[in-house]
Amino acid sequence: MNQGKPQDMATTTPQRPAALLNVPNSLTLSRLGLSVVLFVLIAQETWLWCLAVFSVAAATDWLDGYIARLQGLSSSFGRALDPLVDKVLMCGAFVCLLPAGAKEGWLAPWMVVVIVSREFLITGLRSYLESAGVAFGADWMGKFKMGLQCAALIAVFVTLEAPSDFTTLARNVLVWSMVVATVLSGLQYVWRGVRALSA
Repeated sequence: MNQGKPQDMATTTPQRPAALLNVPNSLTLSRLGLSVVLFVLIAQETWLWCLAVFSVAAATDWLDGYIARLQGLSSSFGRALDPLVDKVLMCGAFVCLLPAGAKEGWLAPWMVVVIVSREFLITGLRSYLESAGVAFGADWMGKFKMGLQCAALIAVFVTLEAPSDFTTLARNVLVWSMVVATVLSGLQYVWRGVRALSA
């Protein structure tokens, strides 16, 4: 009987929490650093490097989630940090691109206002609901919007580096599609939030 007690105590001892700076969270933080580099490169108008840095940043967005699910390293810190860094990357990129876009007519100030306002609105709504214990994660529409934003930025950098009729058309279609998806995604999240609050 006594010999079994240490073993029983060992099995009931709670596990230590996962390290704050695990691999997924480190990748997310690296994306924040890449965002700053991207903003500087946009100011310098080095479009090929912008394309390279943004592509790496977008890849880390997929990779950190994959590793977190694969190794069971999901955490509340990571779930809060990942969308925040995404918003810094996307909103900052479009804000920095506004002078070039407004000059050439493919990005208007109201488009950037829509993008930034949507992110502020959903971030505030998510924070309020989750503080009340209501799960309010990303859904397929939010992920679709994120994919279109990534595709639009890639098309923008490609067109700025090597403009052609095809790249210009692809950029314009993707930018407008991204704006429409941003509006629809924001409305859907608000509808979900109202339903959650009323419940």
